[in-house]
Amino acid sequence: MRRTGLLHLLCLVIALVSVQAEDAYKYYTWTVTYGTISPLGSPQQVILINGQFPGPRLDLVTNENVILNLINKLDEPFLLTWNGIKQRKNSWQDGVLGTNCPIPPNSNYTYKFQAKDQIGTYTYFPSTQLHKAAGGFGALNVYHRSVIPIPYPNPDGDFTLLVGDWYKTNHKTLRQTLESGKPLAFPDGLLINGQAHSTFTGNPGKTYMFRISNVGFSTSINFRIQGHTLKLVEVEGSHTVQNLYDSLDVHVGQSVAVLVTLNQPPKDYYIVASTRFTETPLTTTAVLHYANSFSSALGPVPAPPVDKYDFDWSMKQARTYRWNLTANAARPNPQGSFHYGKITPTKVIKLANSAPLINGKLRYAVNSVSYVNPDTPLKLADYFNIPGIFSVNLLQNSPSNGPGYIGTSVLQTSLHDFIEVIFQNNENTMQSWHLDGYDFWVIGYVSFLEL
Repeated sequence: MRRTGLLHLLCLVIALVSVQAEDAYKYYTWTVTYGTISPLGSPQQVILINGQFPGPRLDLVTNENVILNLINKLDEPFLLTWNGIKQRKNSWQDGVLGTNCPIPPNSNYTYKFQAKDQIGTYTYFPSTQLHKAAGGFGALNVYHRSVIPIPYPNPDGDFTLLVGDWYKTNHKTLRQTLESGKPLAFPDGLLINGQAHSTFTGNPGKTYMFRISNVGFSTSINFRIQGHTLKLVEVEGSHTVQNLYDSLDVHVGQSVAVLVTLNQPPKDYYIVASTRFTETPLTTTAVLHYANSFSSALGPVPAPPVDKYDFDWSMKQARTYRWNLTANAARPNPQGSFHYGKITPTKVIKLANSAPLINGKLRYAVNSVSYVNPDTPLKLADYFNIPGIFSVNLLQNSPSNGPGYIGTSVLQTSLHDFIEVIFQNNENTMQSWHLDGYDFWVIGYVSFLEL
């Protein structure tokens, strides 16, 4: 009897350990509504999440699970995507039309995903109907587990800055402009955390992490802090070689994390974001406030890089972003403990963006195909073998010089393939590509100015 009792006790202990070993769950309920605020001084309709603009900051720790019930109270379908979350074996939760149906008005959907083996600075945003131009975006930060060291001392604080261009025009009007075959007008201004003016307070001598994301619609920005250098430590989940910069270009959809030490005389300093590669520069400022400061920010606002059209300057800066091969990330093994240089790519895909006229309207295309979303999500069509939803023959692996045309195109690859993708930008504007759900490594840049 005693032995049986010990066996029961042992089983109970094992069961308890198994339960306690499961990664933590976090539960949220978000309600999406319209609201009226004045981010650029005049009242306009925006999209709020739980009454907030931008939406609530989602702070996670590596491997935590998220159960998020989203209630759509808008007058049209709505969908959120979690930019940078890899959704391993879980693409149904990605929140884009290829994998999810939009959430109808007065309906809800529960997202379930895990920040599996990830750290870093990310964002979430609406992926349909140009809703992003009205708001609905927010920060998504994944912090390291306490048992995993990071390659720098723990910061004394953490600031999140969502920077982006902004239109006073309603998103439905902007959508009608694009649907009519016309390009969007130039944005009306820049915002930091949904405001024209913000203040971030720190203590002298302390070091703070600034998590900077470009949540704008179409415009690259340059970020700088008066009198302070920026030590780059992380780009979208990867620790980097810790170079120092006076300013950083941050392109649409990109997120970086920098360390800033408050080592200047105690007063207020300008935090500046300005547009890049635009005829008319837009600038917005915030304030870095030393806690013992009694002096406002003074002097000229720090200037951006000299040539506003210098794509090459931005390209050269991007080339200085290097993986820290000796540091870990979400796991204890070093980020560089692999041998990818020995891998032969299975397939090389060249993707060239263009802006052709199709049926008299301006469209945007890749390898001459201007994509059209089907009513049935691609993943569902593939899973259930529904014919006629998409074509694997429209989009070729290389650009063509033929006329543009409309289609629902899909490129086929095989599981476990290593693919080399070459992005070719023939336009005179900066392009950002969203590589959804994949690990990728930048292996080279070529500027036409160098050829």
